[in-house]
Amino acid sequence: MTDELLTRRDGVAGHISLNRPKAIHALTLGMCQAMTAILAEWAHDPQVKAVILDHAEGRGFCSGGDINLLRQSALEDGGAAGRKFFFDEYRLNHQIFTYQKPVVAFMDGITMGGGVGISQPAKYRVATENTRFAMPETGIGLFPDVGGGWYLSRLEGRVGQFLAITGARLDGSECLWAGLATHYLPSETLPEAKARIAAGHEIGGVLAALAVTPPEPKIASHAAAIRKHFAFDRLEDVFASLEGDDSEWAAKELAALRTKSPQACKVSLRQLAESARLASFAENMAMEYRIGSRTLTLPDFAEGVRAVIVDKDQAPKWRPATPEGVTDDLLDAIFAPLPVEEEWKPL
Repeated sequence: MTDELLTRRDGVAGHISLNRPKAIHALTLGMCQAMTAILAEWAHDPQVKAVILDHAEGRGFCSGGDINLLRQSALEDGGAAGRKFFFDEYRLNHQIFTYQKPVVAFMDGITMGGGVGISQPAKYRVATENTRFAMPETGIGLFPDVGGGWYLSRLEGRVGQFLAITGARLDGSECLWAGLATHYLPSETLPEAKARIAAGHEIGGVLAALAVTPPEPKIASHAAAIRKHFAFDRLEDVFASLEGDDSEWAAKELAALRTKSPQACKVSLRQLAESARLASFAENMAMEYRIGSRTLTLPDFAEGVRAVIVDKDQAPKWRPATPEGVTDDLLDAIFAPLPVEEEWKPL
């Protein structure tokens, strides 16, 4: 077990708290493996009726995965360590998705990337006034993995495609509106909610009793524009649609899109289109592992992390630099099956 993860039994609940406050609880390989082990143990413990997933001290639930490890791997070992991280992280995502006992994820604060991957498969997903939800991967040359293809492709009104390629942030009320959260609770009531769950009260009833009506979701006023402009699976068509709209909102989203990796955006749109046709979450994770294995070592990832996280100059040099430069042949190679022995498999 790792001190980056706090686990305990609390009444009838198994309680997992992420514990890397200085990194906003970003997931390491050790954290993923420790979570997998404790969930496997609790699955066979008749005393554990539910699992609570939250964070210890600090301002966010989980800011993502171990980006520094992934970049180092891309630059130094041909992606081997990065692929190992993805393999085990995706197994954890699938384990939560298929878990036989209810999991309650408290998305109180920043919930991005890997944090989305461990909260979205939970049966209950609690947002608060502190929630800041995003899949910002296209800004660093990646794509919304950890099951993002499955969840985002199944949102109404093309909201998933909008979130996937723009990296837009949603607050708690917007998460509830979009269907990414099941309940909205004031953060001050979370200790009471956890105590009642641990005491054995019915989870849905507990959350419903403490839930409040959230503020009006700002994104709702743009729902028609999102449905119109993000209706396309070709990135060039999204750009053209936004360019034909002289509204302030369209100009803002167009400017945001132009900062993203064209390759990552095209991968993301194809990922969601293909995921929508898949029959199982396991198939989705196998697909995302193939994509992750390839994009990890393509130039845009290391360059994106350099520009956004290492040097912070916010000026990545994407290759290819334009949507037109990202060919169907390149996309086909990224999505191609891996050798059988290298394919991702669930636990």
